[in-house]
Amino acid sequence: MWGRSVDPIFGPLSDHILIRLMESPSLTAAMSEWETVPTMLIDLHAHTSLHSLDCSVTPDELIEGAKAVGLDGICITEHDQFWSRDAAAELAKRHDFLVIPGCEITTEEGHILTFGLERYVFGMHRAGFLKARVEEAGGALLFAHPYRRQFNPETGPEVPSFEEQVRRACENGGLDLTHGVETVNGRGSVAQNRFSLAVSEQLGLPAFGASDTHDPEDMGACATEFDRKVAGLDDFIVEVLAKRYHPVVMRNSLGPTSSQPE
Repeated sequence: MWGRSVDPIFGPLSDHILIRLMESPSLTAAMSEWETVPTMLIDLHAHTSLHSLDCSVTPDELIEGAKAVGLDGICITEHDQFWSRDAAAELAKRHDFLVIPGCEITTEEGHILTFGLERYVFGMHRAGFLKARVEEAGGALLFAHPYRRQFNPETGPEVPSFEEQVRRACENGGLDLTHGVETVNGRGSVAQNRFSLAVSEQLGLPAFGASDTHDPEDMGACATEFDRKVAGLDDFIVEVLAKRYHPVVMRNSLGPTSSQPE
C-alpha cells in the first residue's frame, strides 16, 4: 500500500512544490490543507486453472503470487466463466487478500472484462447485448488486448499503416461501449501495447494495465493503480466508472512511453 500527497487545488504535489513548502515558515498550516490519499495496485485481468483450461495457475497460487509481487488485490477474470461473490470472498478470506470476481467475455467485437454480473446468458457474445446487461446490473466493462485481430506489426505494400490500423480498430463497435482499454497487457509485445495505447488515446478512453496471467511467469508484469481505496467489487466498479486509475508497468520491457510507432 502506498500513499500520495495531494493538494486540494493543485492535485499531486511535485518535488518543486514540496521543496518550497518545506522551506516555508507556514509549513504546519500548509500541511493541514493536504489530503493523504491511499492508492492501491490491482491486477485487473488474471486467470486460474479452475475455470480457464489454458491456464496452469491454481487460485491459491495466483493469490500467493500476487502478494509476492507486491499487489494489493487481483481480479479473477476467467474465460466466459463467472466466479460468484461468495467463492471470491472465501478465497480472499483464506489468503487475507482482495479478490474481485469478474469474467472475460468473448464477443464478436473482442474480449471484454466484465464486472457486476454473476452468470453467462445467451447473447453476451454480442457487445451491445453485454453492455445492456451490465448497465442493468450497475457494472463495468473493460476492453482487453485490443490489438488482437486488429494489429499487424509487419510492414509492406499490403499492410495498412499504423495510423490506419488504429482508425479501423476504433471503428470496432465494442470498444466504445466499454469504460477503459487495456493498454499494457503482460503477454503483449511493446508494439502491441503501443497500438492499444494509440486506440485508447484516439477514443478518449481511460487506460489500464494487467498481467493477463495464465502461467506463473506472467504474474507481476503490470497492473493498475487506483487513486482511492478499493475494498471489494462494489468499490471497484465505482472507481472504474469514475476513471480514477492508471496503468502501471512493473517490467520495463512491456510499456511503451508513447503511442507513436518507432
